[in-house]
Amino acid sequence: MSDLRNLKPECIWRNFYDLTQVPHPSGHLEKMQQFLLDFAKRIGVEAFKDEAENIVMRKPATPGMENRKPVILQAHIDMVPQKEKDSTHNFETDPIQAYIDGDWVKAKGTTLGGDNGLGVAAIMAVMEATDLKHGPLEALLTADEETGMYGANGLPAGELNGDILLNLDTEDEGEMIIGSAGGLDITATLDYKEVETDKDDIALKITLKGLKGGHSGLEIGEGRGNANKMLARVLREAVADDDARLACWHGGNMRNAIPREAEAVITLPKENKDDVMSLVADYQETFNDEYKGIETDIILEAEEVELPATEVPLEIQDNLINAIYAAHNGVWRYIPSIPDIVETSSNLAIVNIAEGKAAVKILARSASATVIDEIATSLESCFSMAGMKVAFSGGYGGWDPNPDSELIKIMKGVYKDLFNEEATVQVVHAGLECSIILSKYPHLDICSFGPTLRSPHTPSERAYWPSMPKFWALLTKTLEEIPVK
Repeated sequence: MSDLRNLKPECIWRNFYDLTQVPHPSGHLEKMQQFLLDFAKRIGVEAFKDEAENIVMRKPATPGMENRKPVILQAHIDMVPQKEKDSTHNFETDPIQAYIDGDWVKAKGTTLGGDNGLGVAAIMAVMEATDLKHGPLEALLTADEETGMYGANGLPAGELNGDILLNLDTEDEGEMIIGSAGGLDITATLDYKEVETDKDDIALKITLKGLKGGHSGLEIGEGRGNANKMLARVLREAVADDDARLACWHGGNMRNAIPREAEAVITLPKENKDDVMSLVADYQETFNDEYKGIETDIILEAEEVELPATEVPLEIQDNLINAIYAAHNGVWRYIPSIPDIVETSSNLAIVNIAEGKAAVKILARSASATVIDEIATSLESCFSMAGMKVAFSGGYGGWDPNPDSELIKIMKGVYKDLFNEEATVQVVHAGLECSIILSKYPHLDICSFGPTLRSPHTPSERAYWPSMPKFWALLTKTLEEIPVK
């Protein structure tokens, strides 16, 4: 793991390694917040934790740069806690086991935390540097971006002094992001009274795993398998053809991650066991055929387990399975004027049905305020017909592109001068905190950029370390070229 600190630029990788040693999953940021405050104190930079649990740092301009527009460097400090099924990693107590594999930095059995730890590490490198030229700087390190953008939503107006914001939460080196989608959390819930199982029945646990999963904004357009939607197909057929009854169902665990795994326990007459086992084997072959070229080695398996004492009532079971089967998942439509960019999507992220409670959580995204209402209403209608209560929460607007951005013109010129190639200016379907921050500080000129990262929100997350020197050069040269006030 210490090899990470030998990668270039050393100032970023050294800080990133330190971040991997401090547990910081979403919702458990106390250790990381204190680490960052201690870091600021050690290097002599002003820092504080605000009322929204964000960490803010301030560094004065280098001599001769005092008249430049003040810049805010922004990243989020939480990471998505996803791990392989057999991993014993505890995200609240254990360090991330990062390692180098060729041109990539990966983590052993877990998410790496490159999203957005690499951005945080770059900000730390700027804050501690003594050889950079820059105007007045602020660092805004936001809390719990991955679970609801709580830090950005709670950001107090008037706290920041900058005129320019550089968001370091983008996953393709050479891309400059100037717009992003808005989002909305949709939660459908139902309480039910469990019924006793037939003591003559047996129980099978059906498990679907081996999917890639991925970021529900950046990778939703790739057609990757959704474990909850796929398992619904199997369960519906087992119920219809083999008198199966649903005892429990658990799939996915993060609203913004395409679910990689799901499992359910069903009960059924003993004489139907072989038929269900054949059904499972057939669907494994079907799924691998349907997702050929997208997914590899999808595993669908069933094993006999102890018969549970209770199960879901018949009518409620059918309604739940049918609603999950029918609910839209994936791309809703593309931007009409930019047909290769996803405009609207939904991710059927989490299913939990057990012990008298059912909950389904979906994250819908859209660059259109009216179309996100359409998809939300469609999903509300679907689950309402199943007798579920549907609630909307965590909504945030999209970030509208500014084609006349002075900052983007400067950065494009810097990129061309540094690398003799053109940067790509793009909008993304992912949700970025820029839209929320911009709603509170509408004067800001904003660009989001970063090093190359792949498969965030999954245990396959990996950072392409050869992209880091270019990212660092663009960041530091941009700070040097910020215009005067």
